[in-house]
This record gives sequence, structure tokens and C-alpha cells, in this order.
Amino acid sequence: MLSFVFPHSIQEEACGMAWELLTQIYEIPKDHLYITYFGGDASLGLSPDEESRDIWLSLGVPPSHVLPFPLRENFWEMGETGPCGPCTEIHYDHVGGGRHAAALVNQDSPDVVEIWNLVFMQYSREADGSLRPLPQHHVDTGMGLERLVTVLQKKRSNYNTDLFTPILDAIHKGCGGPGYQGLVGEADVGSVNMAYRVVADHVRTLSVCIADGVYPGMSGAELVLRRILRRAVRFCSEVLHTPPGFLASLVPAVVEVLGDAYPELRKNTDQIMNVIHDNEAAFLSSLLRGRRIIDRTLQQMGPSKLFPGEVAWSLYGNLGFPLDLIGLMIEEKGIQMDWAALDQLAQEDAKRKAQTQQAEQLEGSGVRLDVHSLAQLQRDGVPATDDSPKYAYTLGQDGRYAFSPCQATVLMLYKDQSLQKEVGAGQRCGVLLDRTSFYAEQGGQAHDRGYLVRLGQQDVLFPVESVQLSGGYVIHEVTPPETLQAGDRVQLFVDEVQRLACRVTPPATHLLSFALRHVLGDQTEQRGSHVTADQLRFDFSTQAPVTTQQLREVEGVIQEVVDQNEIVYMAEAPLALAGGIQGLRTMNEVYPDPVRVVSVGVPVESVLTPNSQAAMQTSVELCCGTHLLQTGAVQDLTITSEHQLVKGISRIIAVTGEQAKQAREVGQSLAKEVDSLSARVKQGSSSLPEVQSLSKEVGRLTEEVGSTAMPQWQRRELQAILKALQRAANTAIRKLEISQAAEKAQGLLERHSKQPVIIDTIPADSLSILMKVVNRLCDKSPGASVLLLSPQASGEVLCACQVSKSALPTFSAADWALAVCTHMGGNAGGSGIVAKGTGNTKDLQGALTAAMEFARTRL
Repeated sequence: MLSFVFPHSIQEEACGMAWELLTQIYEIPKDHLYITYFGGDASLGLSPDEESRDIWLSLGVPPSHVLPFPLRENFWEMGETGPCGPCTEIHYDHVGGGRHAAALVNQDSPDVVEIWNLVFMQYSREADGSLRPLPQHHVDTGMGLERLVTVLQKKRSNYNTDLFTPILDAIHKGCGGPGYQGLVGEADVGSVNMAYRVVADHVRTLSVCIADGVYPGMSGAELVLRRILRRAVRFCSEVLHTPPGFLASLVPAVVEVLGDAYPELRKNTDQIMNVIHDNEAAFLSSLLRGRRIIDRTLQQMGPSKLFPGEVAWSLYGNLGFPLDLIGLMIEEKGIQMDWAALDQLAQEDAKRKAQTQQAEQLEGSGVRLDVHSLAQLQRDGVPATDDSPKYAYTLGQDGRYAFSPCQATVLMLYKDQSLQKEVGAGQRCGVLLDRTSFYAEQGGQAHDRGYLVRLGQQDVLFPVESVQLSGGYVIHEVTPPETLQAGDRVQLFVDEVQRLACRVTPPATHLLSFALRHVLGDQTEQRGSHVTADQLRFDFSTQAPVTTQQLREVEGVIQEVVDQNEIVYMAEAPLALAGGIQGLRTMNEVYPDPVRVVSVGVPVESVLTPNSQAAMQTSVELCCGTHLLQTGAVQDLTITSEHQLVKGISRIIAVTGEQAKQAREVGQSLAKEVDSLSARVKQGSSSLPEVQSLSKEVGRLTEEVGSTAMPQWQRRELQAILKALQRAANTAIRKLEISQAAEKAQGLLERHSKQPVIIDTIPADSLSILMKVVNRLCDKSPGASVLLLSPQASGEVLCACQVSKSALPTFSAADWALAVCTHMGGNAGGSGIVAKGTGNTKDLQGALTAAMEFARTRL
């Protein structure tokens, strides 16, 4: 059984402060409070946390209000692995009045709720599920602010407190309907009160997250935030019937409530409103289209009460509908989701993505025309795809991009390596259009995503999964939900969020290329690049490794251009004319004629002028990618990795915008940790455990610095500091071990003076120290053979030995240590002169006897 050895004083102090604050400062009636503690878990060998129980009883809590609970309720864990420990909780009974509510604790009763949690962090959950004691213990205190305010303001719901009422009032004022009444369940006709709660909660979450630099996006926390926003927009639009832009208008109410506690809200109010407004506008059109699809599906279902999983999955994947939102929308109609079918589709999609990723790594991505089909298109006179609409976007005075609509005609379908006039539902194929606004994967830039709809049939989506360019023809990879035919007229919808994200990295890549040549010299040449919405990769030739200072200078050059918010000029020009641009990097690639010229800060006409030097001081590239129209939108660029692929060729990985900002913040945080650790190492210590702990901390920080996304120049600086700190810590450990070894050896010499064989036990913190004692003893007692054992608190026994050279070869240290460690159920290894090993035994005297008997048979 593992018993709890948390420092009593800390545990007692934490419980006492919680009880004092609640009952004396806040004057919450004691008879309303119930305490829970961990009741133990026999399967894990965990004993009950009787220490916590006794502390609460000593504070005057009645035994009937101190309740044990199992692992699920009172053992807190951060995840499958990591720090964890038993916890004790304080629950509040809203009813009170002398009643006994112990039976309602931890039963999800709205009348008895948890308001405080003290976690005694003392274990680490390992990957194999086992628990290991942490080297240091601490208390993790959690208090539910909204729940505590509910208690102090004598309310029964968080939404009736002044943390929410100003926001709820703003919602009521904006929508003009009935005010918030706190109704739930069947009493909440039309789910109006639920909508109030959802919108108030979600706009708070959105405001605080955006103020903190987390924006609605396509993965991780950003994807969660995107779903939260879309859920709120749906309740605003369809339940509260508010006008477009309403959700963003609630931000000032959030700032009024939380602005003093979160000053970032006041500082970034306009930015928060703009982000919410843009995302709200983008989703509203999808919401209307999705509602039509749901309504049409419901009409076609007949008596069935199970909503088709494939329709829900299409809404989720193509229009960005959160699945729980779809569930709510159909439940309002008395229909249930076919979750089994949905789970199957999710599994198939995950499997397909894994297979696609593997295939892309081997053969490249997407549907590509085979040479025979390409030749047939050319023989039939089918014109190349007009993809100029992909550049049809403008930047408004409000800083937002507007995309021009695009309609097209299906010219041909491509399936099973043959051109076809018709493809049935569910059959993956390539769609060839006469024109397209989709960007095909080329020039190192990832392809667009989005969907097509037939003209006149707006509620059937044809999701575009990839876009490839083959011989001038743009192929849209589609799995049509209905039969698709040549001649069909379609409207194209590009995923604007993904396009905008991808459009940041191409100009950032150009600026990086310019900055590298500016800092490293004109001999620096691009050798390849690839950009996605998340990051850019840039390979380049270099005559020498890039130094830390040069990396800083490269970032500085880029930031200067970004801060100037230069205009990005783009125009097509004859390839021969473009090739004469002064300062243009070597044209070692095949370019179309005419070619697209992208120039930062200088009009294309100026750089094309013969003998013009305008391009020498800016970034000018030949590029077919989609670009931002001003450099300021890049915001920032951080190089997070730089290393040599082969001699003379280096690779840079960089991030932009908010990711770059976050990388810099992480770097600054780690730099502070390194500074603090450096001061402690330099201060020194005469305690070997303390120095060993510092050495481990250096190792932990070294690993974190090496694996965390942060500026590469800063990573190198910190790694150099940490390397020096590790050397200093190792030197200090070695000196302390030698000092301890000398002391222990002197004591043994006094007990075993002039004996040919010395066998004994001593306390030693490590095998390293034990070996040093053996070495020291042999130095001070020439001709002696020494074997020492050191029992550890864990039950392990350390063994180290050294044999006099005069006893070789009859007497071998490796054989001696192996015989003793085998006797203890362990193992050992070494040479004829020195050896070491470990075992595990309670019969230490038996091990010493075995050591002596072995020595006697060899001498």
C-alpha cells in the first residue's frame, strides 16, 4: 500500500486557509459546507487519505460532513500521464436550513455543488499506468469563481450573478425579444433561455481567448474556438433572430464585466470585435446553406427518426458545422443523430487521410492526369483551364479581403485513368472546369480547399479535396454526392480562412529569401520551398553555417519590411523581360511565359525597366502563388529551426503571425527559467542531492529548449548557456562525490587496516560514489582487494569492487561482482580489475558472506 506522505504542515495550512476564507472572511455558514477526501484504491495500492480527513475534523467540521470518495471523484490527474495526487473538495449546499445533504454530494445535484478543490500533487502517472512519487510536493488550489460568486450573491445559478447579467441584458437589448428568465428543459419554450446562456458564455470565452492571442482556426485550440464561435452564431441567428454582426456587438459588455481583471480586453477591444465579426460573417452564409440542407434531408426522411450520418459529416467537413450543433438543430425537430454511422465515417476519414498522407509521401498528392488522357484533351482541342480568377481579390479600406465570385462549366470528368462525361454518386474523380478560382498545388504552395455547387441547386455540396495542375489543366478532386455530368454549371466556393492563412506564407517566404541574401550575401540561392497555412519551409545554399547573430539579423530585416507595410505589386511579364531584372535570383527553374512578377514596395513596371537598380534593394521574385497585398499582414516571422541538410545546403522552418508571436513569448519564458537556474548553479551548494537536483533541472530545460517552437537564434544561445551549466553541475557533483568518497574511505581504512580483502557495507547515494570509495580505498591500501555494498531505501543494493593486480588472473573483479549480485538476484559487469552491479535482497549479511567465500576460493 502506498501511504500519503505529503508534508503535514503544508496540507494543514492549505486546508486551514480555505476554511478560514470561506467561513470567516466570506462568512459562508459552516453547516452548508461538505468536505470530500480520497477514500483509497486497493487496485492501485493507494491507502485512504486519512491525513486530510483528520485535518478537517481538527478544524471543527462534523464527521457527518467529511466524506470519503473513490478515485474517480477525489484523485486528480492532468491526463493519461503526468503529475497527479489525491484531492479534497469543499461542496456547498444551496438549500441548507439544517438538512443533511451528504447523499447529494458528487451526485450532479444543482443544489449541492463543488466550490473548492485542493490537489496534493505527489505522484507522477507513468506511461505504463504506474504511479511514481514526485521529488517535490505541492498543493494545486482550484476555486470556481462563478460558483463562489453565486454563493456570495445568494443566487442559484451562475447566470444570475453580476458576472453574467450585464451580458444577458445586452443580449436582450440587442434582440428585442423576451428577457432572460432562467428557464430550462421543457419550460424553456423555443430554447430561448438556453440561447441566452450559450451566447453569454461563448462571447466571454471568445473575447478572453482572442485577447490572449488565440484565434478561430483549423487545428488544436484554434479549431475548438472556431466551433464555439459558430455555435454562438447559430443561436444568435436562428433562436434569438438577431441581425448579422450581433455577436461582435456584445464584446463591450464583456469588457465592462471583465476588463478590470483582464486589461488585455480593454486594450484589444476593437481587434476582438473585428475577429468575431469576420468569422461571424463567414459562417452566416454557410449557416443558411446548411439549414436548407438539413430541412431538405428531413423532408426526404419520411417516418424515420434517425438523421443520416453522411449528411451530418458533409455539413461538418464542408461547411464547418460542429457536430453537437447539428445534433441540437435536429433534436429541435424531434430527430436523433445516427451516431453509429457518423463514427464509422469518422474512422474511414481518418484511415483515408492516413493512407493519402502515406501515398503523398511516396508519389505526390491528388488526382493527376495520365499522359494518355492529357494527349486526348489536347487532340480534342479542350482549352487549358483559365485559373486567373484565383487572383481576383481586393483589399478594402477596412483591411479585409474581398473575393470575386466565380462560375464555371464542367468540361470533363476523370476517373480510373480515363476521361468520362458522367460520374455517379460516391465515386471519387477529377473535375475539369473551363475556369477556376481554386489555387492548384504548385510553386511550393499548398492547394486550396472548398466546394462546388450546381447553379440552381445550392443545397448540394461537392467538396473539393485537392487541386492539382496537369499540363495546363486544373483538376479538382471531388467525391460527388450526386451524379455529376459534363456541361453542368457550377459555382465555386474557396475556403477563405484557409486561403488567407496560406496567403501569408508566400510573401513571407519571399521576404526570407531577400533577407538571407541581404545578410549572407548574393551567393545565397534558394534550393526549394513549401508553404502551408501553418508554416513555411525554405532550403538554400550557403558557403558556411549560418551563425546565431546572422539568424537574428535575418529576422530583423524581415520585421523592418513588415513594419513598413509595403505594398506587394504583382503583374505578368514576358519571361525574357523578367529575366533581365537586376538582382533577380538565378532562374534555374522552368517558368511559364508570360511569368508573374511579385515585387515588394516597388511597382513591377519600375523593376522591369532596363538597367533599373530598383530591385536590388527589395524582394522581387517570379511566383505564381497567391499573395497578401501588403506586407503588414505578415505581422511577424520567426525562424524556429535552421540546420544543414547536406554540406552547403541548409533548411529553415519559420512561422508567421500569431504563431511567430507565441514562439517569441515561449522563448522569453524559457530564457527567464534559464537565467534563474544559472544563478542557482553559480551560487553553488555543499549538498550533493541539491547539486544533483540542479543537474537534472539543467537536463530537463535542455530537452525543453531543444524541442519547443521558439526563435532558433535564442534556442542556440540558451543551449550554449545550458551546456556550460551542465559542465559546472557535473564538476560540482564530481568534487562532492570525491570528497564524500575520501571521508568514507578513511573510516573503512581505520576498521580494516592492512587486510588483503576488505568487504563491508557503507551508505552511498549512488553507484558512482560507491565506486569512488572503492578506488580511494585501494589507493590508500595497496595490494588489497575491496568489495563494498550499499543498501538503498528502495530495497536495491549497490555493489562495487576492485581487485589487486597481483591477484590476477586467478581473481577477477567481474566474476566477483557477478557472483555477489547473482546471489542478490541482480546482475553485474566490468573488467578483471574493477566491476559494479546491483541486486535486491533483505539478507545483506548473506551477501557479505558470499563475497568473502568467493574471495577465499580465489586467493
